[in-house]
Amino acid sequence: MHRRQLMGAAAAAPVALAAPAIAQTQSPEVRWRLASSFPRPLDILFFGAEHVARRAAELTEGRFQIRAFPAGEIVPALQVLDAVQNGTIECGQTPLYWYIGKEPALTFFTSIPFGGNFRQQTAWMRRGGGNELCAEILAEFNCVGLPCGDTGAQMGGWFRGEIRSLADVGGLKFRIAGMGGQIFQRLGASPALIAGSDVYPALERGVIDAAEWVGPYDDEKLGFHRVARYYYAPGFWEPCARGHLLVNRRAWDALPDAYRAALQVACAEVEIEMVARYDAANPQALRRLVGAGAQLRAWPREVMQAAWRVGHELLEEHASRSARFRKVWESYRPFRDDQFQWFRIAEASYANFAFTAAAQR
Repeated sequence: MHRRQLMGAAAAAPVALAAPAIAQTQSPEVRWRLASSFPRPLDILFFGAEHVARRAAELTEGRFQIRAFPAGEIVPALQVLDAVQNGTIECGQTPLYWYIGKEPALTFFTSIPFGGNFRQQTAWMRRGGGNELCAEILAEFNCVGLPCGDTGAQMGGWFRGEIRSLADVGGLKFRIAGMGGQIFQRLGASPALIAGSDVYPALERGVIDAAEWVGPYDDEKLGFHRVARYYYAPGFWEPCARGHLLVNRRAWDALPDAYRAALQVACAEVEIEMVARYDAANPQALRRLVGAGAQLRAWPREVMQAAWRVGHELLEEHASRSARFRKVWESYRPFRDDQFQWFRIAEASYANFAFTAAAQR
């Protein structure tokens, strides 16, 4: 009996010794740096980077550690894609439409003028082929992209002077992102893409005449109402604004499957939570801004009509010059048009009545 017990213990010993070694092989310790395009004080935007870092650790029992850095601490806000592409950092949080100078088709995966709202964009990316098209393009930048957060529909920006007609747009120096800048350039303005932390001083010093960022919650933090009086809606060039977590391809390929899944889960959580935070915070922020003297305005109809025409002209022009852009546009446009028809029946008819009725109580 004693001999059999010793033999059993000896047989079990290699298994006991091997188990920690196997676990260590399957669950390596990984340390990454994440550069955000957003400053820390814009807490809803920067939350996306912080949440990814925290959840990656939680979902891997602390073995996958990501340190999130705000814009400018490692790389400037507008250079996150470059830094991820060349491996300076393993990952970064940024909107893809900031890089349309490198590839115009990237705009589709953040937003396009008069495009889909948050839900419609999500439907196209998840169920209409958008994520697959995005992956094809990002592969050429040595990146993997995971949708990571959204602002919902944005505001149209802060202006020193009132916009009463299309003529008032001419000559404006306007901080604006994405294809919206190209529209306003066609309408006679001078667009400029400026990182978030630099917008207020440019507006205060008169380097620019107007600026758009996101919406009331962020705009109040940035203080635009102190240097520009007129606040316009809607941001028709940003009916949503989808962010992405960009991951260097080599870094992604080296990750265990469980760690990749942790990133995917974290980004999906950010996609829902970020827009919820903005929807909860923006109404109160707007009340405070109006109470502080902001003059809320809607775009003149002739501006909206001209922007619709010019925006679609630009999309068709890009499609005529680029097979890649045309491929994405031919996927996006019919999907968007179907969504618009459906939302007219249910969502818009409900909203037109209920929103007006609530305001008249």
